[in-house]
Amino acid sequence: MCRNIRVLHNFEPPATEDEIRAAAVQYVRKVSGSTHPSAANREAFDIAVEAVAEATRVLLESLVTKAPPRDREVEAAKAKERAAARYGT
Repeated sequence: MCRNIRVLHNFEPPATEDEIRAAAVQYVRKVSGSTHPSAANREAFDIAVEAVAEATRVLLESLVTKAPPRDREVEAAKAKERAAARYGT
């Protein structure tokens, strides 16, 4: 999986539209192999991003869990610790 796509499920407050769209853009970039599509492919790229974002919204609204919601700040701190252990500081 693309490292830049973040977990969006089970956070309080829920994932924002910006977070959902950013994940969709990262997915489409990964699948297409293009970070910046050519003018000829821009429309297809944008349509794909919107379709993936909509599918992500539907998924997030449909998922259920018994786990308590995660805290964004705690998760960010954990990610920093993992990065420090992996790359050093």
